Amino acid sequence: MSRKLKKSIGDLTQRSLITHRNPKSPIAEQYRTIRTNIQFSSIDKELKTLMITSSGPGEGKSTTVANLAVVLAQQEKRVLLIDTDLRKPTVHYTFKVSNIYGVTSILTRQTTLRETIVSSKIPNVDVLPSGPIPPNPSELINSKSMNDLIEEASRMYDYVLFDTPPLIAVTDGQLLAHHVDGVILVVSSGKTEIESATKAKELLENANAKIIGAVLNEKAARKEKYYYYYGSN
Repeated sequence: MSRKLKKSIGDLTQRSLITHRNPKSPIAEQYRTIRTNIQFSSIDKELKTLMITSSGPGEGKSTTVANLAVVLAQQEKRVLLIDTDLRKPTVHYTFKVSNIYGVTSILTRQTTLRETIVSSKIPNVDVLPSGPIPPNPSELINSKSMNDLIEEASRMYDYVLFDTPPLIAVTDGQLLAHHVDGVILVVSSGKTEIESATKAKELLENANAKIIGAVLNEKAARKEKYYYYYGSN
């Protein structure tokens, strides 16, 4: 691995889990607000399986889902974070776990879910990495085995969170969306174009997904003389 790539992965890890490294920070408080809003959305139906996605790359979905896992676990909830971005996975970098086995290993019947789940160093947070990148990610996501994996995971944990590829780039997110209880769309201030966000919402609606809300990332909000940056990318 090149020195430049090692540095970029290190930077990614350092900046991603602020809710664990600095739980009293204003940014961590914003993640707790997202947690509260999700729980308020669970009045009529329990939301156990949640997919976090975005219209395009680099808009903060992976950072958001990782920190959401941490703040949910801080309420003594058992949380499993599944990396279903089978094209450019990052969860194993964020939580510093092996990616030799993962989702693709289970879907191809090489391992079982219980054998493949990895405990992170954060209490109550377990991780299921993507595993080796397959040649046919959409087919795997749309398989019966994927549905079985979701059902088994939801019986084992209080919350199961999914990181997915961007919606507009590939169909994987749409295919997964109607299998989960709710979807959160991450939008990056100053980066996500209105047309892209609108298109992403339409794609989710076409997939009969339950959109429970959106997260505005990278928004600089002024408070008196200070600025707080509500994003961690």
